[in-house]
Amino acid sequence: MNGSIQNRGSKSLRKGRVSIPRQLYLITTATHKREALFNNKQVTDIVADALRWLHEHRRIDLVAYIIMPDHLHFIAGLLSGTLSDVMHSLKSFTAKNINKILNKEGAVWQGQYHDHAIGKEESLEDVVYYCLHNPVRKGLVDDYRKYPYWYYKWTI
Repeated sequence: MNGSIQNRGSKSLRKGRVSIPRQLYLITTATHKREALFNNKQVTDIVADALRWLHEHRRIDLVAYIIMPDHLHFIAGLLSGTLSDVMHSLKSFTAKNINKILNKEGAVWQGQYHDHAIGKEESLEDVVYYCLHNPVRKGLVDDYRKYPYWYYKWTI
């Protein structure tokens, strides 16, 4: 493998990471040890509510999300702060509240996350399609609209 190519999900992804205001990103982050925490509606609601809070408080412009059993994909425009700030807020708030609900301690999320700046050459519709069809690809449902943990800003 070429030495200049970084491992996906590696903490080294943070080196040189740039946060661009108003840029749309597809962000993916997983639970610690890929534990299927998001099969629990109360836990999943904490994550969905936190994403909506970030949107309502103008930290992000939330376009879409899908909360899978062991990971989260969301598409959002960065409105204030950095991606690192947004992810720290999301992960720390949700971890504290998820641990409270589950009566446990310790890590909820993996430390890293993957971000992909959606470029001009890409169709936002294609990125949203990829995101929302995750439960179909995983065999959880035959139509993403039957999956309970998704959101899309516009009417489909």
